Amino acid sequence: MSNTVLIIIACAAVTYLTRCGGHLIISQFGEIHHRLRAALAAVPTAVLTALVAPSFVTHGIAEGLALCAAALIAMRFSIIISTFASLFILVGLRTLIG
Repeated sequence: MSNTVLIIIACAAVTYLTRCGGHLIISQFGEIHHRLRAALAAVPTAVLTALVAPSFVTHGIAEGLALCAAALIAMRFSIIISTFASLFILVGLRTLIG
């Protein structure tokens, strides 16, 4: 097996164990505080923001506008719809702007 496949399998295993470990730790507390529940609900948005923010700063105007459009669309629609809509917007802006 190549190193790339081994790295992908190792990353998948670590991700799975991290998720299971977090679930097991939280389940030991029984009922969690509403503030902790709200903080945990915000984690996916924070991670997604951390992934796309560098693109907003380092790339061109088309990427920045597509990210802003994705944020606005995501407030109203599901993540799948906002992802595909922003992808089409990005492709269109790259075609128009260059």
